[in-house]
Amino acid sequence: MTTRIVELRRGILKKNDELAAGLRSRFVDAGVLVLNLVSSPGTGKTAFLEFTLRELRVRGAKVAALVGDLETDNDARRLAASGAPVRQINTHGICHLDAEMIDKHLTGWEGFALAGLDYLFIENVGNLVCPSSYDLGEKIRVALLSVTEGEDKPLKYPTLFNSADAAVITKMDIAEPCGFDRELALKNINEIRPGIRIFETSAKTGAGMEQWLGYLAEARAGRGA
Repeated sequence: MTTRIVELRRGILKKNDELAAGLRSRFVDAGVLVLNLVSSPGTGKTAFLEFTLRELRVRGAKVAALVGDLETDNDARRLAASGAPVRQINTHGICHLDAEMIDKHLTGWEGFALAGLDYLFIENVGNLVCPSSYDLGEKIRVALLSVTEGEDKPLKYPTLFNSADAAVITKMDIAEPCGFDRELALKNINEIRPGIRIFETSAKTGAGMEQWLGYLAEARAGRGA
């Protein structure tokens, strides 16, 4: 039974990787930078993305977002207030997004086209385990960590942080009252993924967001990531 489960999992991941490769080619051909945002629930991922979408649009960038959640379209409606095209993906109990879901929702997105888009953000389901195994065709995978979660999250979930291209620490405006040990958090992230780009941010105050937006511009121009 164990052998059959392992073989089934390998088959599922192989199919996903093949679909992701196709998506990646489409993204490259369209000239769009795709980012996959992964975090646990409550990290402030939606607030972070809301700020990002709004600021990028103000600066003239063409942006869109796919939002993964088990149920409800609360996050999608919130992000749509930025004026960017946003589409909800409800997984109905599945703890991650996969390449097939991305392909399906891009193909069936009425009035939407990748061509001419600068950035496509994928807000993954709140989970630090399952999403790390599924390639979505993204160029950049971003792992988010909130100051409320504890400095040892990278050590507890090394696969996610080791597979990430950038790490974002959120809610830095409440780091002090939370007793957040900044130096230890940075040390732990670098222990798992040496040299990874780390952004210390607050979507509430805007702290660190300019550095994050600069990173996006560099990656879009092919000078980073």
